[in-house]
Amino acid sequence: MTHLPPDVAEDDCLPEYRHLFCPDLLQDKVAFITGGGSGIGFRIAELFMRHGCHTVIASRSLPRVSTAARKLAAATGQTCLPLSLDVRVPATIVAAVEQALQGLGKVDILVNCAAGNFLCPASALSPNAFKAVLDTDTLGTFNMCRVLYEKFFRDHGGVIVNITATLGTRGQVLQVHAGSAKAAVDAMTRHLAVEWAPQNIRVNSLALGPISGTEGFRRLGGLNAGLHTETLAGPQQRLGNKTEVAHSALFLASPLASYVTGAVLVVDGGTWMTFPNDVKMLAAFGSVSAKL
Repeated sequence: MTHLPPDVAEDDCLPEYRHLFCPDLLQDKVAFITGGGSGIGFRIAELFMRHGCHTVIASRSLPRVSTAARKLAAATGQTCLPLSLDVRVPATIVAAVEQALQGLGKVDILVNCAAGNFLCPASALSPNAFKAVLDTDTLGTFNMCRVLYEKFFRDHGGVIVNITATLGTRGQVLQVHAGSAKAAVDAMTRHLAVEWAPQNIRVNSLALGPISGTEGFRRLGGLNAGLHTETLAGPQQRLGNKTEVAHSALFLASPLASYVTGAVLVVDGGTWMTFPNDVKMLAAFGSVSAKL
């Protein structure tokens, strides 16, 4: 039985860490991570930094990423630059990327981790609610990729890792908005991988299942009492953790994956193949509506 890598539920750095890859795997690289102030984005930033990488962590909340940056820098000894942007608004991305380039000189890696989700039946989902998720997940990912391409990647090459979900590979009750958004990002990954390969740009997706210690699992799992039990019935009979996700992102972002592009790496312990679809949940939502 493989020993699980350590993790903590809160948005704090790991109290101890054992390198499974070479400690200098990303030495002197710079990663720009959206959603890097909390959850999976925070852990990805930490592990990148523990492998020699400097990071930019960005979200709409500057206080959140500023607090996170102090924790990350103190734990790893690497530079962490907190910036505010809205992935739905290209002008804010341009300003943040220019600030990152001015402060750190380059960006080698882009990790698109910003996302939004909620549970809602398709019949109660307003067009605006559906659009809100696509604007953040799909359009936001494209906006980030497009700006980084123009500002740096086109002339210098780079790596893009898009954090998606296994929702896009199957039908799932209450998740038509998120599943559609993530499936679109996976398609985008393949298109960009083909178009941008001549500029030495690799683009891959990391498709996640239920991950413990994340806001998404607390928010979505808390509304479904059976979610944890059903996940435990999967092939590995457990939830994944943020450190496992970060290790997978580290692989895709590193020279270890130098011949990998246009791929969707599923990180969910095989759960997407066995997870039961609880149609009875629809009744529990009754007249719930997401109008936004």
